[in-house]
Amino acid sequence: MITVDGQCLAAFVFGTTVGVLVQRSRWCNTAALRDAMLFKSYRNTKALLVAMMILTVGFTAMISFGNGNPMRFDVGINQFIGLFLFGIGMVFAGACTVSSWVKTGEGNIGALWALLFLIVGLFLSSLMWSFTYWPLAGQTMTGRPNAAGLQFGWADALTLQRDTGVPAVVFGIIQAAALYALYRRILKRERATQGEGKTASAPAPTPVAPAAPALAKIATEQALGAPAALPTLGE
Repeated sequence: MITVDGQCLAAFVFGTTVGVLVQRSRWCNTAALRDAMLFKSYRNTKALLVAMMILTVGFTAMISFGNGNPMRFDVGINQFIGLFLFGIGMVFAGACTVSSWVKTGEGNIGALWALLFLIVGLFLSSLMWSFTYWPLAGQTMTGRPNAAGLQFGWADALTLQRDTGVPAVVFGIIQAAALYALYRRILKRERATQGEGKTASAPAPTPVAPAAPALAKIATEQALGAPAALPTLGE
């Protein structure tokens, strides 16, 4: 059994490693969507898709083997509203939560303010949150679809495994395959764009100057078997 000091040391090493990787790679969930839609740049998008594929298969595999402890919560209209508001906040901040930490460490004052009010918002949410906070739901948030509370029920791999009898990792593989198809589509679009760019930037062929009229006349006469006369100065 690992001691408390060992856990702190492991967390420090893991957190430092992840922090360095995020800082050097410029990882940002906001940029993964923003750059793809506005600038047609898919560098962060591809990284996000690869991370989602690995995490999906890894977590569902742990659930299938009984070692996973997934977070279970009701999915409803309130989730969509919250995600929408959070997305607007990320756009205004110009960064996601992860990159806000990185930019703050680099001395970005704007990221510092975004991170500060993110912490304030999370603290206020923790004070007000309860299962009855969503007014339309009340006590109907039971993990099952409920039209009155605008709830869709639990949406996690463990629920699918329990209700269908199919191992959760199977659903993880299906989702990873869909993400991989999207990844391949992005690669195909990038190659097509690069091909168009190379075609547009290729230098135009240098036009070949026509032969002098006198030389053309000599060549014609030689082809016809007639004696060729040397061109005069005027020609």
